[in-house]
Amino acid sequence: MIDLSRGLSPAALSAIEDLERRVVAADGGRLKLEWNALRHRSGQDVEDVLWWDGERLLGFLGLYAHSAPTIELAGMVDPAARRHGIGTALLDAALELCRQRKPGSVLLVVPRHSAAGRSLVQRRGGSLDHSEHALQLLDEPAEVPADPRVAVRPATPADTDAVRELLRLGFGWEPPESAGQDPNALVVERDGRVVGTARVNREDDRAGIYGFVIHPDLQGRGIGRDVLHRMCRTARAEGAAVVHLEVATDNDRALNLYTSLGFQPVITEDYYALA
Repeated sequence: MIDLSRGLSPAALSAIEDLERRVVAADGGRLKLEWNALRHRSGQDVEDVLWWDGERLLGFLGLYAHSAPTIELAGMVDPAARRHGIGTALLDAALELCRQRKPGSVLLVVPRHSAAGRSLVQRRGGSLDHSEHALQLLDEPAEVPADPRVAVRPATPADTDAVRELLRLGFGWEPPESAGQDPNALVVERDGRVVGTARVNREDDRAGIYGFVIHPDLQGRGIGRDVLHRMCRTARAEGAAVVHLEVATDNDRALNLYTSLGFQPVITEDYYALA
């Protein structure tokens, strides 16, 4: 039975965790479920679609906006309940929710090894938009000399315009007015000037780095390597056993940077545009 959820109860979160464990045990890799977002849903809008069989959760699909004009969809179906139309039903319900929001585009995240996911996308006429490698760091990052001219600090409301411009330059979309006001947002300064930004989200013993960008005019000067090293060291010092991030498969410069610090690929995920 389909459940359109405004916020997730502790019982629902526990059921999603159990389903994730079953799926990863069967398929390997990881799932892009964005646990920090799931645990902090506003409760104002329907952002999650669940399929229950009694008290057992057999399917889940979450909507993620990330403050961008694109909505991402990511979820899973119990390995023992596949080929029964659950994935199709979840996607139909999620797309109806997306139509109500009228986003710029809708992307379904599919692990590359998932034949069922690719089949679902093909039936819906989806087209490949881009692909990303998911990477994780399990040990201390490789040593990097710290540039005394570079500082990393929490973002403040006064940084909003600078952060929005960096996101615009780095990712090619128009950021919202609230960009940079996330409590996990950081800014990078060089000689007192804001030249970069990132978000570091903590969830239990994991840390995720998102929206990491250095001004294009200053890339290739070691600033990104220095800052990423600092963020990883800080996250691990605060108890993170794993630090993870994603990088576009065609961004060789960033991929080389991340792997040189010790990040290892976990899985490749394909993002399919849906009408």
